[in-house]
Amino acid sequence: MTAIDTTRPMNTSGFGHFVSSAIETFSAWNDARVTRKALSKLSNRELEDIGLCRGDIEDIFR
Repeated sequence: MTAIDTTRPMNTSGFGHFVSSAIETFSAWNDARVTRKALSKLSNRELEDIGLCRGDIEDIFR
């Protein structure tokens, strides 16, 4: 029988750190992209209801 220890932290030195960092960067970029797309689909009235205007959408992600 094989056992895998999942309680130890992942080695984040060298290549492992690069891969981990790349995944985090891609995940943050994708979250921002999805949010920007959802906000862009809202009407001006809906944006106003949440305290935004159309010009604020790009400013949020800078």
